[in-house]
Amino acid sequence: MPKSEKKARYVIGVDIGGTGIKGGIVDLKKGQLVGDRVRIDTPQPATPHAVAEVVAQIVDELGRRDGAPAGDSPVGVTFPGIIQHGVSRSAANVDKSWLDFGIDALFTDRLGRPVEVINDADAAGLAEVRYGAGKGVDGTVLVITLGTGIGSAFVFNGQLVPNAELGHLEVDGHDAETKASAVARERAGLGWSEYAVLLQRYFSHVEFLFSPELFIVGGGISKRSDEYLPLMELRTPIVPAMLKNEAGIVGAALQVAIHHKLAK
Repeated sequence: MPKSEKKARYVIGVDIGGTGIKGGIVDLKKGQLVGDRVRIDTPQPATPHAVAEVVAQIVDELGRRDGAPAGDSPVGVTFPGIIQHGVSRSAANVDKSWLDFGIDALFTDRLGRPVEVINDADAAGLAEVRYGAGKGVDGTVLVITLGTGIGSAFVFNGQLVPNAELGHLEVDGHDAETKASAVARERAGLGWSEYAVLLQRYFSHVEFLFSPELFIVGGGISKRSDEYLPLMELRTPIVPAMLKNEAGIVGAALQVAIHHKLAK
């Protein structure tokens, strides 16, 4: 395979989470990882420089593998917060030292190669629309991730509208993610039928505001979607995500590849 083709097809993606940081080499034609992913526990406290060191370890390990992209190729990274022009603008569920921090610049300097950071839910949304449950769907697709909070990705005709923080919509007088996230369900000790009632209120509100063509539900509890999705009544089709725990890695790689014109 010519070097240029190899470079365009394989890109490293890294997904920063609250408990673990995961990375892999992504085959952009298939939307799949090449080989096993690498995971290292998120350092505590998860300060910018401590996280950058872990990201560098993961990229270094992946870069030594057979078939890895060139050492100067760009890397895509997710972050659980708003990312605007390479700066992290929120720190709701992470260390407060990330607020208004130049995250692209830090990672680019530490890795010695171009790095582009994207919101974690945005990355999952890109991946699902290109390769997963939203593939081939025109119009507005909303990817909602249920985890520590509620993440969201707004994709229109395949193009990402970044940083749509739909988890912070007010529903019944409360920030939606404080009542309807997966962690909120566990904290309140709710069964699936009780949880479905809360999700119904949330998704009905989002449906009214945006009239999407499709809802895709991600996050860890998407594996249990048969327990609550059938209990909900919406005009909009609602389906579980397909890429599961690899969505962030794949989406991060896809975003940086699009930015550097390695993928359409």
